[in-house]
Amino acid sequence: MRIVMAGASGLLGTSMSDTFTKAGHDVVSLVRGDPASASEIRWDPAAGDLDPQALAGADTVVNLSGAGIGDRPWTRKRVEELFNSRVGSTRTLTHAMRQLDSPPPVFISQSGSNYYGDAGNTVLRESAPPGSGTLSRICVEWEDAARSAPAGVRVVTTRTGVVLSRSGGALGRLLPLIRLGVGGPLGSGRQYWPWVTLPDVSAAFLFLLESPVSGPVNLCAPEQADVSTLVGEIARALHRPAALRVPAPVLRLLMRDLAEELLLSSQRMEPAVLLEARFVWQHPTVAQAAQWVAGKD
Repeated sequence: MRIVMAGASGLLGTSMSDTFTKAGHDVVSLVRGDPASASEIRWDPAAGDLDPQALAGADTVVNLSGAGIGDRPWTRKRVEELFNSRVGSTRTLTHAMRQLDSPPPVFISQSGSNYYGDAGNTVLRESAPPGSGTLSRICVEWEDAARSAPAGVRVVTTRTGVVLSRSGGALGRLLPLIRLGVGGPLGSGRQYWPWVTLPDVSAAFLFLLESPVSGPVNLCAPEQADVSTLVGEIARALHRPAALRVPAPVLRLLMRDLAEELLLSSQRMEPAVLLEARFVWQHPTVAQAAQWVAGKD
């Protein structure tokens, strides 16, 4: 396949490009700067600028665009950037698709587990309603923008959970502390994080390229776990303690709304669509994921 990818330079995009290439597909990256090779095409999503011919002949468009959620404090300007970098980029892609007589037949566009907001212990399948809060509103508008693709395009919106990586990602700041033996649960530790390993994210996108699945897809592992269990298993795999809990009031003081929505909210998500489609995870359990994060598989 010829796959055009937006957001290819990030953690997910780098892993995904490698996975797609190893599977025999050609990946073309949309870049904001000057192209460095024939496999790159320039675009300016902030200005809505993309030559529709960049998508001509593509079998799939993969959209991973978006500024980092936890990279900076949530000032009003930063929240606008979080919205625009996702919604604006997606609209730029779908607008370009609508200019083509034969648009790419598949559009896989990233969304997030925070679509559901703070849902406590409720089991969340793809039919569950959206929550409230900044991240929920971003995800709702993000998915709405993806659905503006031309009729006949199979649109998939992946509500990706907390991505576990050996470096960077959701554990980027926590993992070094766990390795030093000074990490621990955040808040009560009883909030559910819908986790998934980086290789399984890439494998799921590869699976979705050819699967007939459309609509929202919960992208997480089948085994549910709260933060205490998740952090505890990773610490155990690293042979380190994980007893130094960070109280919720401290997180709220340091990170404000970001802490509430990103770290303390609970989404007990179930990957119902992937299970029904018989996707096979490399790391379906917390124990297996922790062993991979620790470099033991």
